[in-house]
Amino acid sequence: MVETQVWRVDPGAPDLEHTPQIIAAAEKLIQGEIVAFPTETVYGLGGNAKVRESVHKIYEAKGRPSDNPLIVHVATDEQVRAICTEIHPIARKLMDTFWPGPLTLVLPSRSEVSDSVTAGLSTVAVRMPSHPVARALILASNLPIAAPSANRSGHPSPTKAEHVFHDLDGRIAGILDGGETGVGLESTVVDCTTTPITILRPGGISKEQLIEAVGAVSDDPGLTRSDQIPKAPGMKYKHYAPEAAMYLVPSGMERINELISADKNNERTIGVLTTEENRDSYPGADAVLVCGKRSDPESIAHHLFDVLRRFDQKKVDVIYSETFPEYGIGKAIMNRLSKAAGGRMID
Repeated sequence: MVETQVWRVDPGAPDLEHTPQIIAAAEKLIQGEIVAFPTETVYGLGGNAKVRESVHKIYEAKGRPSDNPLIVHVATDEQVRAICTEIHPIARKLMDTFWPGPLTLVLPSRSEVSDSVTAGLSTVAVRMPSHPVARALILASNLPIAAPSANRSGHPSPTKAEHVFHDLDGRIAGILDGGETGVGLESTVVDCTTTPITILRPGGISKEQLIEAVGAVSDDPGLTRSDQIPKAPGMKYKHYAPEAAMYLVPSGMERINELISADKNNERTIGVLTTEENRDSYPGADAVLVCGKRSDPESIAHHLFDVLRRFDQKKVDVIYSETFPEYGIGKAIMNRLSKAAGGRMID
């Protein structure tokens, strides 16, 4: 057990790179420790990407399988060139269009980062976050920062510092508390070593946006199969899961209410994940939690992980979730819900 420090920082403060909180967190990274920090997607758990011991601490703190690669966070083009052997013109177009932002690119590795980051692959996943605290931390430490989501492996990803503290207090050196994150879902991961480029994980940048920017885009078979070697985070293992058994119910409200009635006869406590439009449609449920508006999918993405964690506080036995159209960010929402439910679906 280590003492986990919490540094509260205002993302809007001027000259963030030189604030005492950022400097303190950067010093921990330079010393080989690991710290959590906010990005525009979720909170990340960062360590020096070049040092195997630092990367091992990330895996250990999270309880994360070591064959699950990590994303390296950078703040400058120089840092990208230092860890990648080649930047294809399409990758450059994606960088120019979406960076800094919630897009991770898989590129040929120069072997400058630890093989624990790449899980032994010849490629490395790289992202340039737009959150001012994340960028300030990278610049202050002058390090490429390997950072998966700052949660215990399998738990819902953290969108608030309190989520990180709940999961990792005593396991990490510190937490930069920069408030609630924005997008709420992790970055989109795109393999730029294939033709056409391949989506390995849907996220904050939609497939439609990628097609508009560069044309042809494919989906990796690993999005739907678990027997593939994972090229990026979130492809192989169960993720984002609340404590209760969770089921997706595509047929909607009527079917969910039938399931609630059946479970009441079995004396199980029931949670329902729904939207603002349907918040009053499940009178028999013990906990009805709203994750946003169906008319505003971005609001669903923003609140999804927080709602999954709130179900744990409600101590329900089972959760039934509505489903959403798989267009735009809806594809990423359904990817996370499917992972959280372990693929369980009730027609």
